[in-house]
Amino acid sequence: MNTKKELIIGILVGIIANGFGTLLYMTLFSDMDIAATWEAAVQQGHVGSLLALGAILNLVAFFGFLKLRRDHRAKGVLIATLGTALLILGYKLF
Repeated sequence: MNTKKELIIGILVGIIANGFGTLLYMTLFSDMDIAATWEAAVQQGHVGSLLALGAILNLVAFFGFLKLRRDHRAKGVLIATLGTALLILGYKLF
């Protein structure tokens, strides 16, 4: 298959896994609804922590793609994870 297409699929899977992981974390460990939890995180400056905890699901996607020998997709998940890390860094600095 086309390596560029595989890389893009991996990036999309990484972004979706991170978003789903963040929502799952907010649902499981917060007494408030998702919108209220997000607002509280913004007010208290914990958005970076929420995104970092959501990125844990990227581990599952990354190692799953490696096990299936989909190296380019795993590389895409890694790129999405590094993008999340840079986003968190930018949020913390500015």
